[in-house]
Amino acid sequence: MSASKVESSGRLLRVFGVVFGLAVIIGNTIGAGIFAAPGEIAGRLPTPALFFGVWVAGGLYALLGALNLAELGAMLPRSGGQYVFARHAFGSYTGFVIGWSDWLSTCASTAVVSIVIGSSVGELLPAVAPMSKWVAMATVVVFTGILWRGQRTSGQSQAITSLLKGLALVALVAACFLLRRGAPNVPAPSPAPVGAALFAAIVLSMQSIIYTYDGWNGVVYFSEEVHDPGRDIPRSMLGGVVSVIAVYVLLNLAFAYVLSLSGMANQSLVASSAARALFGARGYTVVNCLTVLLLVSSVNALLLMSSRVPVAMSQDGLFPAAAARVSGNGTPTVSLAASAAVSLGFIATGVFKTVTALAAFYFVANYIVSFTALFVLRQREPDRPRPYRAWGYPWTTGLALVGSAAFLVGAVVADTRHSVYALVVLAVSYPLYRLGVRNGARVQESSAGA
Repeated sequence: MSASKVESSGRLLRVFGVVFGLAVIIGNTIGAGIFAAPGEIAGRLPTPALFFGVWVAGGLYALLGALNLAELGAMLPRSGGQYVFARHAFGSYTGFVIGWSDWLSTCASTAVVSIVIGSSVGELLPAVAPMSKWVAMATVVVFTGILWRGQRTSGQSQAITSLLKGLALVALVAACFLLRRGAPNVPAPSPAPVGAALFAAIVLSMQSIIYTYDGWNGVVYFSEEVHDPGRDIPRSMLGGVVSVIAVYVLLNLAFAYVLSLSGMANQSLVASSAARALFGARGYTVVNCLTVLLLVSSVNALLLMSSRVPVAMSQDGLFPAAAARVSGNGTPTVSLAASAAVSLGFIATGVFKTVTALAAFYFVANYIVSFTALFVLRQREPDRPRPYRAWGYPWTTGLALVGSAAFLVGAVVADTRHSVYALVVLAVSYPLYRLGVRNGARVQESSAGA
């Protein structure tokens, strides 16, 4: 924190610790999805053993992935997320695809989250409802302004907003257990599926749950900015994922206590139903307030993460050179401004819907590339210092890789049209990449490991 501006000019500062790592993982992971997904899953898996079993299984899968990616983050302490791993292991073109898709999808996620905030504020303040899009855009602008003040302020804002999120969720859990008015009056539970129907229900439920858990990799976007990557990254990932698992299980126990599983089944927003049961007509207000509290930390985290990817890509010649500029207080100014501008453009035009649909394909493919990179680098660079080694390698890494591949197949089956479009974009990206190289962004493939 005490580095001088002369020393830090043009460089990201090493100022973050485990607290920031926990905050960015919690902020990036826990969103409005936990209010919606339980109803869908309770409808598919109506018994407590199946319902809570898949939530725990999804959390353990996220933990498995986190403990493997932590090795790469500690071994390659460079900010930029999974782009760094892809380029180091497979060269510039793979890095180009992973970096651009990750950056655009993160900007699209910023737009989505901000729009939900705008809608929730409109529900709380009906006079503001017609201007919900402007509220969403203002949210992006305000948090961009906060992050512009430097890494110290960025870390503090992430810690504060994530703490508020945690306190709000603890309050909701406590309210569910303390304020329930008698036993829930609900229909008889549906019978659990069997055979092939049970397998299909588990697979579809796991897809929803894994999406709800996504965000556990947040800290690897800041690998060069943490004090001790070999210690802080694994601790942040372990602590962050375990915290999220605990929150999700407690929330689902609380919802089930208020509504029962059969009362939760197929509810589009379980949190609203639980809040209505507890607070009556004021339940909508409670949920909208909670939604805003949950999502402001997500906006902060997404803007922070998206601003790191162009910096790394620019340093490698895969993004305009100006994106590598970092101010004396550690802010990647051009990259942050570009990320905010793209997010605002998505909000204004609605294009984020298409980008998000296309990104679902790359979202899983990026994890496949990262887990494969761990295998490749263990073989190619066996003597490279590894401050942290993935627990259970190669079995846990192989399991994470197989799970990601299966999840990719599921994503293609669920949305074949957009998956085909994603492959078309991938095919078009190569000539664009080569054109960029020829026009001055030349990258030496042999320096991929630099």
